Amino acid sequence: MSGVQIAEPLLVYWPKPPAIVDCNLVAAIVFDEERQVEALAALGGKHPVAPTLLRYEMANVAMNKLRRRECQLDEALEGLGHFDAFAIDLAEVALAPVLQLADRYQLSAYDAAYLWLAGELRAPLLTFDSRLAEAGRDYLAKLPPP
Repeated sequence: MSGVQIAEPLLVYWPKPPAIVDCNLVAAIVFDEERQVEALAALGGKHPVAPTLLRYEMANVAMNKLRRRECQLDEALEGLGHFDAFAIDLAEVALAPVLQLADRYQLSAYDAAYLWLAGELRAPLLTFDSRLAEAGRDYLAKLPPP
């Protein structure tokens, strides 16, 4: 008798390629915003990854929605529950290169964290923010091959 034998289709276990998702894209999804369908379509077939700061940004989105009276507390909490259930890998970022990117592209440190992570993973950056997208196109196009 021989050892373990496995028969399975090859594509089943191929991982989805990563995509860096920023706060506005994730908020559209978890808070059922107008651009939710567009955000989900962009993410299709990719595995979402974001800096750990995304958790705090999402809480801030919920608070801003409450303050602007766009939702009630239970709806904001429901959105955060959807976020917690959303399979997003959260990653630490290196602060020095984030600061350098923020300075280079005149971005907030928050946005630069998403940009840096996209460069580190050589992954697409998904955002509705045109300034961040423009910086991403420039930065990612100039990276050397991995």
